[in-house]
Amino acid sequence: MTTDRRGRLAVTLCRDLPDFADLAAEWDALHRRCPTATPFQSHAWLHSWWLSYGVPGRLRVVLARRGGRLIGAAPLMLVHRPMPLLVPMGGAISDFFDILVDGEDTETAIGALERGLHRTAAHAVVDLREVRPGASAHLLFEAWPGVRSSRTDSTCLELPAEPIDALIGRMTGSRAQRTRAKLRRIDALGIECRPVPVHRVAGAIGTLLRLHELQWLGRGVNPEHLRPRFCAHLVRSARRMVRDGEASVREFLLDGEVVAADLSLRSARLTGGYLYGADPRLRERKVDVSSMLLREIAREAGGPDRGVLSLLRGSEQYKNHWGPDPVVNRRLLLARSALEPLLRSRGAQLAARDRAAETVGARFPGARNWRDLLSGLPAAGLAAVSRS
Repeated sequence: MTTDRRGRLAVTLCRDLPDFADLAAEWDALHRRCPTATPFQSHAWLHSWWLSYGVPGRLRVVLARRGGRLIGAAPLMLVHRPMPLLVPMGGAISDFFDILVDGEDTETAIGALERGLHRTAAHAVVDLREVRPGASAHLLFEAWPGVRSSRTDSTCLELPAEPIDALIGRMTGSRAQRTRAKLRRIDALGIECRPVPVHRVAGAIGTLLRLHELQWLGRGVNPEHLRPRFCAHLVRSARRMVRDGEASVREFLLDGEVVAADLSLRSARLTGGYLYGADPRLRERKVDVSSMLLREIAREAGGPDRGVLSLLRGSEQYKNHWGPDPVVNRRLLLARSALEPLLRSRGAQLAARDRAAETVGARFPGARNWRDLLSGLPAAGLAAVSRS
């Protein structure tokens, strides 16, 4: 614990799951006060993720409080391969990482988290993946007193949080006409969009995953999406997030039958479509599923305070039709000065991995999830191709 001159600032380390569970109310309040927070830093998402993927004894959450009020949090965990590392909670199924800082006390929170993390990382390199431009983690990076380095990470695509008509207006004339015709066809078929209430989330997530598997049958579905632990995580997290207005689950019905379902997540300034499933028979009916889904997500994201509509990781062709802006995440490496050789070793490993990934991508452009395969991480998440 450390204290400022007024005796009000405390920095602690949470290592036990029950203690982290007890943080829910004040964590949620901090998440709402943090201007850079994404849905993947919500307590509902992280706590549920740990129940499915966490390893007992590895939890490392740095907490900063001023006068008893939580003003900063860094949700991390300890791994030992290929070396001692502190890495983000949320793993490969989370598109973005960030620390949480109180927007009304940012400087104090950053300083406290820097000191707490410096103490926690006595024997480990801090490896922060998928940090968005403008994220609070960049402030921590700049304040870090030891050694540090930064690398590019995944590319994400973003649109303004505007209604679908405004998004279509960004397209060229012929493409805009085709998109409007596709939406008219969806309406003519009578496809109905139905929001799912909290008490029906579990069943709707099951339907979503069944349709997701069906749509990718024979085409290399992400195997993590078929595992019970992933389903359990989505059900747990979505229940809380739908209840709290941080997520929406939707079902799309044709002739009374659910033919598609999707899950979108949101925070104060970012809304994104996370995962969907669609009956392959919709292709036979010439239904443009991506346009159908985006219209509903855009309706949800619209508003002066929503910020951006994120298409999340990956640059698949169907996303590029909308003319999104590419945004490149960063990978931030931090270590104590005494651990500079370890940080350099980690950087060399990542450089070699990136070169191997580029080689695989050039020789096998149709290969799926090659970055995750080469990284040795579970291909569990929002890797672009897996979520289409």
